Amino acid sequence: MKVEFVTAGGERVSANTEPGDNLLRVAQAAGLPLEGTCEGQMACSTCHVIVAEDWFDRLEEASEEEEDMLDLAAGVARTSRLSCQIDLTPELDGLEIRIPAESHDMRRF
Repeated sequence: MKVEFVTAGGERVSANTEPGDNLLRVAQAAGLPLEGTCEGQMACSTCHVIVAEDWFDRLEEASEEEEDMLDLAAGVARTSRLSCQIDLTPELDGLEIRIPAESHDMRRF
């Protein structure tokens, strides 16, 4: 499977992955600036991403808790999600994700 990330600067980063992988871990392994401070416990919004419009409806619906966390994220769009809440399935092969300009991984400084 492949996931296509688009950085805030417009650079495209492809990541190969397996079904069952978590989008946050795939993005971090690809060197993208998603901090994931809470390590997927849905207690922060530092793994916020924007899903390409044509892929958004293919994802499972966000939970109320995820929606609450997205309310705290900077640069939220209609197709925003927390990457820690997206487990990849074969149907998501080719998924396109945009990394918001506001994303910073403080672990890198």
